[in-house]
Amino acid sequence: MQDKNTYIAIMAGGVGSRFWPYSRETNPKQFLDILGMGKSLIRLTFERFLTMVPAENILVLTNTKYNALVKAHLPEIPMENIIGEPSRNNTAPCIAYTALKLFRKNPAATMVVAPSDHVIMKESAFITNVRKAVRFTDENEALVTLGIQPTRPDTGYGYIKMAGAPETGVAKVEQFMEKPNLEKAQEFLDSGNYLWNAGIFVWKVKDILESFAQHCPQVTEVLSEDLSKYNTAEEAAYIAGTYPRTEKISIDYAILERASNVYTIPSDIGWSDLGTWASLHAFRDKDEDGNVINAEEPMLDNVTNSLIQLPKGKLAVIKGLDDYFVIDDGDVLLIYPKSDEQAIKTVRQSISNETYL
Repeated sequence: MQDKNTYIAIMAGGVGSRFWPYSRETNPKQFLDILGMGKSLIRLTFERFLTMVPAENILVLTNTKYNALVKAHLPEIPMENIIGEPSRNNTAPCIAYTALKLFRKNPAATMVVAPSDHVIMKESAFITNVRKAVRFTDENEALVTLGIQPTRPDTGYGYIKMAGAPETGVAKVEQFMEKPNLEKAQEFLDSGNYLWNAGIFVWKVKDILESFAQHCPQVTEVLSEDLSKYNTAEEAAYIAGTYPRTEKISIDYAILERASNVYTIPSDIGWSDLGTWASLHAFRDKDEDGNVINAEEPMLDNVTNSLIQLPKGKLAVIKGLDDYFVIDDGDVLLIYPKSDEQAIKTVRQSISNETYL
């Protein structure tokens, strides 16, 4: 059953810098077939929600430079549903912009915010939990996040601390925790009281706008200078002039860490954020040596626990690597230890030649 008052906001404005060099400024991760399934990550995300809402209720929040890419991957949605940010100001301003736009269109709207580039293997369980969150927000003035049951002491994720055991599957959030060190992550895992923060949110549009007014008013004040422009032919020009003046801040810092009405639903949905090459290596099937190979028969000798990705028609001869990435994207070759994967983003930022970005 589809809900006409529920709208999906797919976040698709990032550049996937930790997936460099495969993910580039001109064609970032969400538009790539990273899983080798014949569909991009944003396409898979879009199709996942079609069982819940009609295509016209799905919006994509992206950078204006990717508007055409979004339309190419999702031809079913109207152009007015592609919400282009004229500047990268983090997640709070684009969520506020979308909430204002939806409120002008339908004051009774409920908004589901989801990343465009995550993998969810248990799609039925995912939709069930999203529907549960929608029902909870219908009955309460609540901001709800799906929390992922942790399976390992991962230091690459933020954590959600539950205030107690979830009643009827929904728990009050006590605190959002920053990415921990390994020892602290193990403590979180052992306690059973922490979830991974997946960045999947559900709220009534009026409730999130009230939260902005209370906790981060600068953003909505700037975007509300002339509400009559929303959902008109003048909107794009209006947003181009106002949006860059909003504070650059994430929705976590702006709202979720400050609000007292935040709840979470512990979710076992086969989730991976595919945020790094290591997460792709962990997700994909491996050969007997623990390697993930996306290449045409490379010659490997004593290569273990590594990810090898090469262009078609390229032969690679590799010997004596353990726990490495070998990523050849034509004009860029990355050979990097998995243990230092968080530094790839910094390496990318240090490159001055934009051709390689």
